[in-house]
Amino acid sequence: MADIERARQLRKQDTWAEKLVWSWLRDRRFNGYKFRRQHPVGIYYLDFFCEEAALNIELDGRQHGLPDPRHHDAERAAFLPSRGIKTLRFWNSHLRRNAQSIRDTIFNELRARTSSMAERCPIDKIRD
Repeated sequence: MADIERARQLRKQDTWAEKLVWSWLRDRRFNGYKFRRQHPVGIYYLDFFCEEAALNIELDGRQHGLPDPRHHDAERAAFLPSRGIKTLRFWNSHLRRNAQSIRDTIFNELRARTSSMAERCPIDKIRD
């Protein structure tokens, strides 16, 4: 139960970047894929997780460039693949300048990791 409470607490502290990406992903808006925010896996909380594709999307602010967060990120990067989870990591600053490119990267990775893609609509459907 502590995992759920911590996840709820983290969801209340969204950054501008998390709010933006969540507006793309929530309610199956992103080509029908279901995402969860601050999803607990082991001792980690994943920013955005799609179970169908076993895909984690992480957004990093400048604090992730400091030694302690970088060490934590490296440990997570070693753990998640052991669970079959791939992580796409984006800097918040890149999100400001390259939002469509990031959306395309996410879409292409979802398509590559799922087998039911034939029934889904083309990439143009996820553009604004």
